[in-house]
Amino acid sequence: MHESLSEIEKYIITKVKEMRESKGLSQVSLSLSLGKSTTFISDIEAPSKKAKYNVKHLNDIAKILECSPKDFWPEKPF
Repeated sequence: MHESLSEIEKYIITKVKEMRESKGLSQVSLSLSLGKSTTFISDIEAPSKKAKYNVKHLNDIAKILECSPKDFWPEKPF
């Protein structure tokens, strides 16, 4: 992930990716489910990009993945 992202942003991006993959959803599928462009998720997960999720994205992704938005956050602060 891009070095300009904070540790918490990197953690959340990684957690969403892990949960997305465990549900068998592709980047394109999740992007389209969010009503975004086909490259939305790939831009966030790409190491060379600075893209990141906002709170609304995380809430909408939690609905799609059938989990809580809290599942994307670490148990303790960094």
